[in-house]
Amino acid sequence: MTTLINWLQGIQGGAAIVGLAVLLLIEHSHPFFDLFRGSRKAWSTHLVRNLVLAGVNGLIVAFVFAGLWVMAAEWAIAHGFGMMNLLAASSGEPFWLHAFGSILLLDGWTYAWHRLNHRIPFLWRFHRVHHADAKMDVSTAGRFHFGEIVFSSALRIPLIALVGAYAWELILYETMMFAVVQFHHANIVLPAKIDRVLNWFIVTPAMHKVHHSRLRNETDSNYSAFLSIWDRLFHSFRLRTDLSKIDFGLDEFDAPEDGTIKGLLRMPLKTVERGDGQLE
Repeated sequence: MTTLINWLQGIQGGAAIVGLAVLLLIEHSHPFFDLFRGSRKAWSTHLVRNLVLAGVNGLIVAFVFAGLWVMAAEWAIAHGFGMMNLLAASSGEPFWLHAFGSILLLDGWTYAWHRLNHRIPFLWRFHRVHHADAKMDVSTAGRFHFGEIVFSSALRIPLIALVGAYAWELILYETMMFAVVQFHHANIVLPAKIDRVLNWFIVTPAMHKVHHSRLRNETDSNYSAFLSIWDRLFHSFRLRTDLSKIDFGLDEFDAPEDGTIKGLLRMPLKTVERGDGQLE
């Protein structure tokens, strides 16, 4: 099992790097928005800042939480604890059904957690670091405040035990989920007919562009990260036909200093007035 986990973790890291490289190339050759107006310096500065945050978050997960996640999974297996383990004990379900159920439950939690980040003011203070990116591209997929990563990663520990997920199922889910997250943050679009079919199954660039709109009613929609079924089930699914008119970012964080590493790290401490006059 240890060998399998190490092998899957290697694939996970490799998939993230390959996904970033491929999508950067596609964005460069066929961008949907002209985000940087031909300025290589502006593009590289944006890329480096986002990758620095992503790198810090990756190190926190790898050195603090990954081992705890594996321990939680192994404890649940040893004690027959968790929803999927209880089902397996009572019905003798095949391993593929255990994996499918675990991935479905993990993704359902990801949707719920994302929605809570938009509903609870304290959590939104951290999550707005992600939404404040006015130049959303594939690098935005890893642009999160480390505080949000710590909170979500800590909550993963009891969640893994409650689900009864195997460690390899968690790694498989994380690999697939992040690949889709990179895909739908990328500065690309699919042909409309293909997107309409695909968004019945996974989150597409057209879906997630709406989620990063400055309009609050659009920001508060399309919370799914991997499977799009959750937005349809819980009535948060939203599309628009004029994607080219979407304006990314948050009005409260357009100052140049807000886009610096220092500004991004301090953003949760900053109280601002929203367009509706409320403080957050």
